[in-house]
Amino acid sequence: MNRPEDAPVAFQAAWNAHDMAALGGLFAEDATFVNRFGHFVRGSDAIVALHAPIHETIYRDSTLANELLDVAHIADGAAVVHFWSRLTAGVAHPAGPQQVDTLILAVLIKQGETWRIRALENVTLTNPRTGEAILRG
Repeated sequence: MNRPEDAPVAFQAAWNAHDMAALGGLFAEDATFVNRFGHFVRGSDAIVALHAPIHETIYRDSTLANELLDVAHIADGAAVVHFWSRLTAGVAHPAGPQQVDTLILAVLIKQGETWRIRALENVTLTNPRTGEAILRG
């Protein structure tokens, strides 16, 4: 990624290609990742290991559509990026085709000329009264 603003599209492209090497390459070696279920892992290898099995099974026909929401440069070579993400699961998912919206917060750092994700947290949009997943407009 040449700039922090590239994160949503790069993440989307790696996901949609189901390319775990590309996905892992977006992250710093010591990156942390919190998925939408609150599962925490550390390290780009662990992030790939978390995603590889689901991309071979329930999400093998899934796609993401990401939309940049905000970029805040917090220091030289460090930025916080927020983006909307809509996961569309296909027939491979046990519950059948469905959509889930999440809000992703990513902290990016510049390593040489490349920006990498140092930390990412994915939050499912839910109704706080019922816990039911909601889709944004």
